[in-house]
Amino acid sequence: MAGKKPIQTRRAVSSRLTHLDARGRIRMVDVGGKPVTRREAIARGEVRMAPATLEAIVGGKLKKGEALAAARIAGIMAAKRTHEMIPLCHQIPLEVVEVDFNPDGANSALQIQARAVTDARTGVEMEALVAVSAAALTIYDMAKAIDRAMEIGAIRLIAKRGGRSGAFVRAGEPAWPSR
Repeated sequence: MAGKKPIQTRRAVSSRLTHLDARGRIRMVDVGGKPVTRREAIARGEVRMAPATLEAIVGGKLKKGEALAAARIAGIMAAKRTHEMIPLCHQIPLEVVEVDFNPDGANSALQIQARAVTDARTGVEMEALVAVSAAALTIYDMAKAIDRAMEIGAIRLIAKRGGRSGAFVRAGEPAWPSR
C-alpha cells in the first residue's frame, strides 16, 4: 500500500500527546514534579474591518464607548479565567497580563497583542491566546452596530520562554511597534 500512512495505535499517539494517558483517555497533566520557573508568552491576532470602523474605534467615536479600553480589560480578565474556559488548563498565578493594540490602516485591521507572565510549573501560552481572543471578541461586540462584516483571525503564539521545552519564536513576525 504505497503512499498510505500506517494507522497509529492509541498508545503511539498518547505517548506524544501529554493530555492522553497510556490508554488514550483524556487527562489533566500532572505538573507537580516540575520546577517553578519564570514563563512568558506573547500572542497576537487581528480584527479586519471597514476603514470607517477602524477610524471610529481608534478615534473613540463608538456609541457603546471606548472599545480599546473595554477590549484591554476583557483580555486581562479572560486570561485570569483561562482555566475555567479551557478544560485541561491548570490554574496558574499570573504576574503580568498586558494587552495592546496596533491600528493597521493599510490592511484595515486592528492588530492585538497579549503578553502573559507567570512563575509556575506550567506554561502561560493559553492565557496569552485567550487574552487576544477575548479582546478581539470585545472589539467585535463594541463595533458590530456599524460593521457586522468584521472578521477575527490570525490568532497565534508569537513567542514563549521558560519551561522544559525552552524558547519558541515564530519566524517572520514583524516587531511590535513601541509606544
